[in-house]
Amino acid sequence: MKKQNLILIIVLLTGLLQACNGGKDSKKEADSANAVKDTSTKPFLEVDSTKATSAQIEVGKDDAKFAVDAMAGGITEVELGKLAQQKAVDSRVKDFGAMMVADHNKVNQEILVLGRSLRIALPVVIDKDGQKLENELSKKSGSDFDKAYVKAMVDDHKGDIKAFENYARDGKSVDLVTFVNKTLPVLNKHLTAIQQISDSMK
Repeated sequence: MKKQNLILIIVLLTGLLQACNGGKDSKKEADSANAVKDTSTKPFLEVDSTKATSAQIEVGKDDAKFAVDAMAGGITEVELGKLAQQKAVDSRVKDFGAMMVADHNKVNQEILVLGRSLRIALPVVIDKDGQKLENELSKKSGSDFDKAYVKAMVDDHKGDIKAFENYARDGKSVDLVTFVNKTLPVLNKHLTAIQQISDSMK
């Protein structure tokens, strides 16, 4: 009984955090918190509140922004992957959605660990752009959903790979560059897989 109550409380708190985020953009809020080195007051940001005090962020603004963007993109990939598992009619699209959830949950956890060690505020709920895309896809069904989801994934992964490659070349944080070089093969694997699905739909 106590376990059920605890689960209920966790579910309610998660919903409350998302509701609190209603009129705000979690990615922009994280960027703002990092800019002023205030990572302890936003309820939908991931921080180590016992250590994140004024002026403790250990990376530059461009490095922090990259981490925020990577986390926001990863959260969107997970949420859209869940949607694909529910709505897709093509089994390959469902399977790709499942891969997105599994792989990006793992990558997101790695970013969170880095965020804590580098004192970077990171979003923990989907941002406005991701929510807008999720809402648009939610309105589609059948093959229309599959085509729209596949196109979104091709576009997203091309953009992500470009951003990661740019950071691998220009990034100042050794820890983040190491993370990028580890993650790029995963993103390339995703792009290859979704591009093959896209090509077969033409």
